[in-house]
Amino acid sequence: MAVRDQILAANSKYASGFTKGQLPMPPGRRFAVVTCMDARIDPAKSLGLEEGDAHVIRNAGGLVSDDALRSLVISHWLLGTQEAFVIGHTDCGMLTFTNDDLRGKLAAEARADASGIDFLPFPDVKESVVQSVKRVRASRLLPDSFGVAGFVYDVRTGRLLEVA
Repeated sequence: MAVRDQILAANSKYASGFTKGQLPMPPGRRFAVVTCMDARIDPAKSLGLEEGDAHVIRNAGGLVSDDALRSLVISHWLLGTQEAFVIGHTDCGMLTFTNDDLRGKLAAEARADASGIDFLPFPDVKESVVQSVKRVRASRLLPDSFGVAGFVYDVRTGRLLEVA
């Protein structure tokens, strides 16, 4: 069975017993999570979340990029979140390449010029979390009262380690 057919079958099963269609738009627990898109991380399971609990913003590296910050601003000002948790993880793929590596691959294999794109790779997961937390704190678009904390998720143990 093709992956498309598998996900449609799974969705049909999920929808047949779906009972949460009346949840309000604002997240019930009033927080947001910024984490990596890595398939080994399931934010709902690892953080004990149910539908409607929190906003989950995912991208490569779990970085507070311009777009993640945009989402946090909307999450706070329009939907009432009061804090965010930035979660990086061990064994992150963003540690494995440089901008030049990826630009070269795109030029060679896709015949695409990505010279103007910063793919935001980083050499240290903990430091990337620290920088993302600082970016949230420094944003003039979020109030000083907006809380933020950083963590590194260990993909081998499932544990969160707080980053000071």
